[in-house]
Amino acid sequence: MINKNETLDLLKSLISIPSPYFEEDKIMDFVVNWFKGNKIEAKLHEYHENKVTDFHGKNVVVEIDGGEPGLTVCINGHLDTVKLCNGWTVEPYVGVVEGDKIYGVGALDMKSGCAATMLALKEFKENHEKFKGKIIASYVSVEEGPYGMGTNALIEEGYIKDVDFSIVTEPSAGFTGKPFPVICLGARGGYGLEIEFFGKSAHAALPKSGKSASLDAAKVVCELENVEYKEDEHLGTGVACVVAIESDGGACSVPDYAKVKLFWHIVVGENEQTIEDDIVKAIERANIQCTYKINFREAPSEDSKGFMPYTVSEENPLVKTFMNSVVQVCKEKPKIEYFQSIGDFNYLGSRLNAPIVIFGAEGENFHGVDEYATISSTVKTSQIVYDFLVKTLTY
Repeated sequence: MINKNETLDLLKSLISIPSPYFEEDKIMDFVVNWFKGNKIEAKLHEYHENKVTDFHGKNVVVEIDGGEPGLTVCINGHLDTVKLCNGWTVEPYVGVVEGDKIYGVGALDMKSGCAATMLALKEFKENHEKFKGKIIASYVSVEEGPYGMGTNALIEEGYIKDVDFSIVTEPSAGFTGKPFPVICLGARGGYGLEIEFFGKSAHAALPKSGKSASLDAAKVVCELENVEYKEDEHLGTGVACVVAIESDGGACSVPDYAKVKLFWHIVVGENEQTIEDDIVKAIERANIQCTYKINFREAPSEDSKGFMPYTVSEENPLVKTFMNSVVQVCKEKPKIEYFQSIGDFNYLGSRLNAPIVIFGAEGENFHGVDEYATISSTVKTSQIVYDFLVKTLTY
């Protein structure tokens, strides 16, 4: 039976291993050895992203075959964290416990979720040597970094395929700020891109004799506030966020170049083309003088250029089964929410042609100081995943 002490021990072990994105080798070794120590076959998958970052990464892949035909359930989580920020009031790599809270970098996002599924798989393997179907579990790198490279590599190299249902134990309660249990049945997508402006230099005393790229960039940025976004009944609307503006005319010159960097969240029905169309309309409204170019960020592959939005029906039979498992463990129905930002769940939800749920712990301060997850919600997440596997894969 999955219990508090076992969960706490594993969570502390995971938190004690610093694993900022691009620096995950040590935690990958720990997790693959943990599975092997619990008599579950696991392997390190190594990949090389050679187009943009030249990064050599690792994922842990666990495949448990029940020996008879049945569903294929995908379980996914990331072992990397954001970089350590300043201002922590407790030790960030210890797993400090205060009541029901465990603190640490990645405690909520998402070592709690990884610990939950690791223990659920251990319990399932111990109790069900034979079952119907297959479980593919992946514990990936660089989710917090660019392009979701770990999960993208697993999909593109065929490790995650022919899936009937996916579970991502990102902290749905923590992310939405709603009391546990919360299930997310969709997520907005998004693209990173930039707009370059090409003007004409002139002396700053005579700015009208030039074409100021910085002034035109500012005009377009203001017009982006007037974009008419498509509205989705579940995901709401997308939004364009200016993340950087670059321009420099030197000591006393009209700048002839500027660049506006954006991250643009989208909903179902929007894509690269709709984003470009909205930008062109904003530029036309701004009545600029400069020429311009719109560039979507270079990516490892065509399918990883952007994170596509998706939604899943509450009426899907496997979604209903998962909700029943939540009720079984928590004695209450989960709240239904939709995730407002992006993650590896976008790849699974939009590229595998199978339903997916995001379900995980409650807590606060993800990506910030004194991040914590609650131990009780982590234990229940593990019990829910286990119960779902039993309901869907056993006789």
